Amino acid sequence: MTITRRLLLQTACMGPFVASAQDRSKKLMKREMGRLHFEATTLGLGGQASLQWTPPDVDPTRIVLKAFHLGLNYFDTSNAYGPSQTTYGKAFRELHLIPGESGYNGAMRESIFLTSKTGLRWAKGGIQKPNLRSFSDGPAGSGAVGDVKRTLSQIFGDGKGNYPKGAYLNLVLCHALESLEEVDALYTGLAKPDPRAEHIGALAALRDLRDGSNLTGLNPKEEKLIRHVGFSGHRSPAVMMEMLQRDEGNLLDGMLVAVNANDRLNFNMQYNVIPVAAARNMGLIAMKTFADGSMYGKTPRFSNNPSHVIRTVGSAALPSHPLVRYTLTTPGIRTLIIGTGQIDDDPKKCQMEQNLIAAQISPNGLSVSDRRAVEKTTSTVQDGKTNYFQVPHQDLTPPRDAAVAQGPGGGNRVVKLTWQTAYAGDEPISHYEISRDGENIGRVAHHPQINKTPFSFEDKKAGVNAHKYEITTVDAIGRRAVKGDLLVQA
Repeated sequence: MTITRRLLLQTACMGPFVASAQDRSKKLMKREMGRLHFEATTLGLGGQASLQWTPPDVDPTRIVLKAFHLGLNYFDTSNAYGPSQTTYGKAFRELHLIPGESGYNGAMRESIFLTSKTGLRWAKGGIQKPNLRSFSDGPAGSGAVGDVKRTLSQIFGDGKGNYPKGAYLNLVLCHALESLEEVDALYTGLAKPDPRAEHIGALAALRDLRDGSNLTGLNPKEEKLIRHVGFSGHRSPAVMMEMLQRDEGNLLDGMLVAVNANDRLNFNMQYNVIPVAAARNMGLIAMKTFADGSMYGKTPRFSNNPSHVIRTVGSAALPSHPLVRYTLTTPGIRTLIIGTGQIDDDPKKCQMEQNLIAAQISPNGLSVSDRRAVEKTTSTVQDGKTNYFQVPHQDLTPPRDAAVAQGPGGGNRVVKLTWQTAYAGDEPISHYEISRDGENIGRVAHHPQINKTPFSFEDKKAGVNAHKYEITTVDAIGRRAVKGDLLVQA
């Protein structure tokens, strides 16, 4: 093992929580969730594991109730998670969280954050294309609005499409984004909504459900059923960055992202899309800290039955606490959801209690050396190929879509270079260097590119001659990636 003894002692020295559930909730660490305007506990309950693939000896409702009693206030589910939403419905009835029913506890409902997801890319119509996945456990043809109403019915209503007045979701995510074709579909009709359009993407309809508007014609009762809209992604930071940069109206408030200690072995999230979302002040929720169980022996592929659910707490070779703490000290991450396979009256055997103990950590609670120690250990698990859901590693890239143009400026010729952000390798990007005919003439600091406005540099000393320019990406340890042959005529 390469996890440092100091890091293990930090975890071991954390004592048990106080007995009172109310006091637990007050004492648990929380973080502000940006534009979601909510302070979330650093651990949230994931909607998969035994909530989705329930072993025969597990009562999944008890898992939800245990999370409440421990003080967790962020709860996750999805229209693609089988019985997960109906399990929440059973637990919410025990907790008096159903609007309109006797004893409804409105204050408690306001104190928690409930997220669901739709894998449907269309709200109306829909064009089938390669690489355009659209999925749901709901009825065919229901669209994204149908998925939202299905969630409300399964959690708060009769499970048959009906839900009570006052039921709402805090956040709906467009789930598991993987391709640019999916981004195109989601944004269809958002800029110019038209109820007569044959095809309407999910985002336009979700905005209607958030605002109580009917710009798409798909919300005729002008219901306000959700409070925030966002998206999730496991695979491609490049696609996720595109999703964010197209959001000119700041519709997207939350992002759920896969990130764990093997992230840097792949086309990583933490130096690419996470900084962009953080710069937009979004609520960033992390997932897959155990790589869907692949850190603990499961075959690296998406789970699909109860035998894939991990029901132990870490292992002797790989304690679970440092993995949780790694994800929660990734800059930008506000909370972490973990699916629960097993709860137990013995805190040492209870996944949820152990994960909650580990989650009591500040954003800078691990040093860089401690984070690297965790990475070194997890890199040997499954030969470092735990993150089957993630695009494989790629090196630092040159600036993208680089262009050069010339024009007058103050009586002289000015040459302007523009480019879109490069992608980081396994270290963050530091800056861009600009050269003319092999001579360095300038430097532009890198920053998270939150929209399509390009980086730019103006050469005001170009004179009248022809020139060849280069723009070079430089990362934090000095590695370089060059975009050359940018020619400007005399």
